[in-house]
Amino acid sequence: MGAPDLQATSDALALDRAVADLVRRTHFPVAFGGLTRDDAIHVTSIVGARTHNLDGLVVQASRGLGGRALVEKRPRLAMDYRSARSITHDYDRAILGEGIATLFAVPVLVSGRARGVIYCGSWAEAPVGDVVARPAFAVADALSNELRIREEVQRRLTLTPRPAESATMAPAAREELRRTYAELRSIAAVVDDPAVRERLARLEQRLAALSQDGPRPADHVDVRLSPREVDVLSCAALGATNAEIASTLELKEGTVKSYLQSAMSKLDASTRHAAVAAARRAGLLP
Repeated sequence: MGAPDLQATSDALALDRAVADLVRRTHFPVAFGGLTRDDAIHVTSIVGARTHNLDGLVVQASRGLGGRALVEKRPRLAMDYRSARSITHDYDRAILGEGIATLFAVPVLVSGRARGVIYCGSWAEAPVGDVVARPAFAVADALSNELRIREEVQRRLTLTPRPAESATMAPAAREELRRTYAELRSIAAVVDDPAVRERLARLEQRLAALSQDGPRPADHVDVRLSPREVDVLSCAALGATNAEIASTLELKEGTVKSYLQSAMSKLDASTRHAAVAAARRAGLLP
């Protein structure tokens, strides 16, 4: 399975979790959703349905409630779907066949682009106030953030130089690699999905290895730093102050100082610059 297939599968699993979360958090009995492909929403995740009418549903842009939400990039509500006049009724067979009366559609936006739509519905007419809207928006935002991070990981993977290129890496390219590493560390710090965290960790290891000019010295000493110590050192390697590191990693400045001191102690370094150099020699930083 190639990278695009893996990415699509990973995105679909993220959507599955979001749709299941939508039912749990909104308490609406049925939820479904799909990501966009070829200017259409391809519904792949369904939770709580009583029939198979929603299976394989493909919603074209501008058509139906979800199609409107997709192109307008804002939530759309049909309190009484059957009589709604503000939407086309291309998909009545699926929606009414499932017995849905009230349907709420929320677009999933990633960097300003509509990547999909998630829906929640009820069998009878039901109000959609803050009790439903807020958790639905939160689920959509969480999915949006996860898809954005996945896209960024994939983008970074495609930009990662090949091993043959790293041996003659120009100073500017090496500096960009180090900035990329620090950025990925800050992204990983706020990611909850284990699969994404694992991919980020593998990418970070690749970046650190690529920056090595040759084999480690014979007197190399194995040093183990905590994830947060590596996060802080990777930012310090770019010349960031404690305050700037704290802002990037969403930590207190005193906590940053504590992590730095711990890392310096483990690396037997008297300054942060010496700690960064030691971490690089140990292959812990690019």
